[in-house]
Amino acid sequence: MLKGWKTLLRAAAGAALVSVAAQGTAQSAEFEFTFHHFLGPKSPAQTQMIEPWIQRIEEASDGRVSIEIYPAMSLGGTPPELIRQARDGVVDLIWVVNGYTPGLFPRTEVFELPFIHTNDPKATNLAMRDMFEESLAEEYEGVEVMFLHVHAGQAIQMVDQEVRKPEDLAGKKMRIPTRTGAWVIEALGANPVGMPVPELPQALSKKVVDGAFIPWEIIPALKLQDLTDYQIEGADKTRFGTTTFQVSMNKDRWDGLPEDIQQIFRDNSGEEWLAELGEIWRDIDDGGIKIATDAGNHHIVLTEEETEAFREKLEPVVQRWVDDVSGKGIEGEAMVEAARAAIEKHAGQ
Repeated sequence: MLKGWKTLLRAAAGAALVSVAAQGTAQSAEFEFTFHHFLGPKSPAQTQMIEPWIQRIEEASDGRVSIEIYPAMSLGGTPPELIRQARDGVVDLIWVVNGYTPGLFPRTEVFELPFIHTNDPKATNLAMRDMFEESLAEEYEGVEVMFLHVHAGQAIQMVDQEVRKPEDLAGKKMRIPTRTGAWVIEALGANPVGMPVPELPQALSKKVVDGAFIPWEIIPALKLQDLTDYQIEGADKTRFGTTTFQVSMNKDRWDGLPEDIQQIFRDNSGEEWLAELGEIWRDIDDGGIKIATDAGNHHIVLTEEETEAFREKLEPVVQRWVDDVSGKGIEGEAMVEAARAAIEKHAGQ
């Protein structure tokens, strides 16, 4: 299996468009890495997160490290296969949605649950870091996690349906990337349709789905301002759960690096970076909703009372997760309490 993946990688890499300058930099570096992800090269995830992170590491290494980005699955495979590519050593680094492989990261899912993460990506990023070693690390066998993060959170984007109460979603087909998100949709009386985010535009245009639970930041990358009419969120930017992401390196590759190179990665992936990353994703999200409203879409902000109606409907989702993971030997109730406390600790910092 590994040999086949490496053959695929070599073939895809040969076909990828890589600049002469970039090749020259990679050839002169002592440590060369491939970075594979699922969105396009102009997506905010690449231009505002991945590229700045890589630049800092390369500069801190004084040219000893070179990281080549391969966006849009250009090395082959599908988004759910990224974690396996990293574990197998087919690629060195990945950025991926944890939920693309359901059940693989059940502990980390606690941060995706509705009204645990509400509207502060910076606080949730730092909370995941606080809990990582003690509560989450064992899920990441085969990789060395550089950092975990969330986006601003799931808002509601609809083609032609105004939503102000849970009942407005009854019977609607809604896209979601994770199993916890599917539970949110089911609790609201809608029908979940799972798919990686690059498939959403076609699903909307062909009426496969009526809408999606997805943040504003993806609007420009997928041109959702042209495919939807309504963007809905709770009071004070409250969201209905979120998605967890990881940037991880193949574990064997990591273990083979000298301590000073490992330290460069650590120094540029710690608390300061995670706090900045939360602000980056908040700013990207704000830019996305502006694009939608500038295009004439309707931005609906629910009242406190309307938001509370969603909270009441979605509270059973938390208990559903607790019951599910408790059957796997995970202390779900304790993790919910710990996650809420850790997010509260960092809220508003």
